[in-house]
Amino acid sequence: MLPAYFDHNATTPLSGRVLEAMLPYFQESFGNASSRHAFGRAARKAVDDAREQVADAVGAHPSQVYFVSGGTEANNLLIKGAAARLRPSQVAVSAVEHPCVMKPALALRESGWKFRRFSVDNAGRLDMTDVQAALREPTGLASVMLANNETGVVQDVAAVAEMARGAGAVIHTDAVQAFGKVPVSFADLNVHAMTLSAHKIYGPKGIGALILDKRLDIMPQIIGGGHEKGLRAGTENVPAIVGFGAACSLAVSGLGQSSLQLQSLRERLDQGLHAMGAVLFGDGAARLPNTGYFAFPGIDGETLVMALDRAGFAVASGSACSSDSAEPSPVLLAMGVERELARCAVRISLGRENEMGQVERFLQVLQEEIFRLKRLVTVAPQGGSDPLRAMKPARAESYTV
Repeated sequence: MLPAYFDHNATTPLSGRVLEAMLPYFQESFGNASSRHAFGRAARKAVDDAREQVADAVGAHPSQVYFVSGGTEANNLLIKGAAARLRPSQVAVSAVEHPCVMKPALALRESGWKFRRFSVDNAGRLDMTDVQAALREPTGLASVMLANNETGVVQDVAAVAEMARGAGAVIHTDAVQAFGKVPVSFADLNVHAMTLSAHKIYGPKGIGALILDKRLDIMPQIIGGGHEKGLRAGTENVPAIVGFGAACSLAVSGLGQSSLQLQSLRERLDQGLHAMGAVLFGDGAARLPNTGYFAFPGIDGETLVMALDRAGFAVASGSACSSDSAEPSPVLLAMGVERELARCAVRISLGRENEMGQVERFLQVLQEEIFRLKRLVTVAPQGGSDPLRAMKPARAESYTV
């Protein structure tokens, strides 16, 4: 049996149709999009066409789309670039932001900014009362992700944007995980800026976009030849940009059917996890149709991830960008989850190539692995340390999943 890939929030496989669109721009149409000759003009047209595809996918104008190397660069460009044009005041972000928002926002303290986190409840939803309270302080910049990469919880960004605009703050959303899984509209969210990335929607790695309100002035962070209307210097990666545009078009055209399929798979997954006694994070909140985040108390998340990998299932213990850290998920800690339980967390993120048979097989294998790991765990010897948190041996149990 082929391994089952259940880690689509980390990255997705490149679509064959996206690859087909990209291939000519590696060899036949290899020109520099800034060159004036026929090769350059062909490349420029490809970039312009892709810009329209990205804009159309989120209800923006092509002039609002700026290509960058990915979501991390887009978030850094917005936070640092907007702050550079503003008088230092308060920067406020949700407590469950991705590190590529959290870290540059924290770094603004070195420039005289005050840092504030919007708190969340135990399901990972923004505490709107806390948002209101925070925005009573003079605030120049706020950022709230549309959907969390770990829990899949979707935030009411439009409501936050209304409050932020009323407070005179620039409001940004990282929509990297939401786009391609739920409808995303730049206009409806009413934000000043939005981040997108290609490799989460079956496009190539190394390309993303920052969507900007035309009235928003931000300072470039990479300067040089004046590319992207002076906002981001560097020769355009034409094949990747073309792939991004194609992936956006495909994501929007197939969104309805894909969401229904993923929702069906995730609901079965949730049902099976509940039957086995798992703790489901974000349960009860609006979530992406593909994402499940759970824990079995006392079973170390990394240990379970490795066991499932050996059994043929690729899952994650949290964000791929934080996989080198031994610390429990900051997202779960912000939700009030105890550190020991947070260390048990495992994330599943489904994709359009997954099938119900894979989910059923996963639940069966998971039950077997949980039973095996519980039986292996013994109380650590005095003076020693047990790698699975020194659980007592569990009695044999059978679950109907």
